[in-house]
Amino acid sequence: MKALRFALNHMVAPRRDFAGFFALAREIGIDAVEIRNDLAGIAIADGTPPVAVRAAAEAAGLTILSVNALQRFNDWTTQRAAEARALADYAAACGARGLVLVPVCDGTPGDEARLEEALAALKPLLMQRGLTGLVEPLGFTFSSLRAKAEAAAAIAAVDGEGVFLLVHDTFHHHLAQESEFFPSLTGLVHISGVVDEAVSVADMRDPHRVLVTAGDRLDNVGQIAALLAGGYRGALSFEPFSPAVHDLADPASALHESMAFIAGRTGIS
Repeated sequence: MKALRFALNHMVAPRRDFAGFFALAREIGIDAVEIRNDLAGIAIADGTPPVAVRAAAEAAGLTILSVNALQRFNDWTTQRAAEARALADYAAACGARGLVLVPVCDGTPGDEARLEEALAALKPLLMQRGLTGLVEPLGFTFSSLRAKAEAAAAIAAVDGEGVFLLVHDTFHHHLAQESEFFPSLTGLVHISGVVDEAVSVADMRDPHRVLVTAGDRLDNVGQIAALLAGGYRGALSFEPFSPAVHDLADPASALHESMAFIAGRTGIS
């Protein structure tokens, strides 16, 4: 088996501009990144043209795996359609391979028909731009789409194979208490750990998400091993939301340590 392929989501260093973020990736030998549209003062939110992002990524030898994300994608409205077109245009122009699709997460109940409606509307929009739609269920109890099984069924219902893939997020997989893996339908894996022993699973939130270490409570290593055993060969993208990670003076060293830990525990260097 080939070496693990790690990637960086811009959430690993959200205060860095995209040039600094790209430099961090190269410093630790990573060649794939995810950029975000929700970081104030940073591309994309600061108005940076997509061609500038593309040029910087190419100069650094980086592949942009995704733009993260179209929020509330399964609440399909005229406004959402406009947001989707604008974000998909940006993703295509900056050279991204995919667009992450995040569901409504405010306590609104899930709605199978609305989920399928959204995927059906997104399908031609993504196909026209050569993008993959990366559907990311969120495991919170107040999420409208918690289970990957539900997302997989909706993708099949709209004949979306080849256009849509799943994001397996180790944090959300654990929160949703899922046991089923979909390695052949997985296009991206988000990794982060929780080490706080005081917080219950029900109370885990994004600020608890740190790098994956020996104290991890989410069994990242077990989840990654299961995906690999099922044939997944894509990227493992670090997505920590904790201020403790964002405040690191030397994130490169911490990331190196986490990468080495995961590689050592999975037996793949």
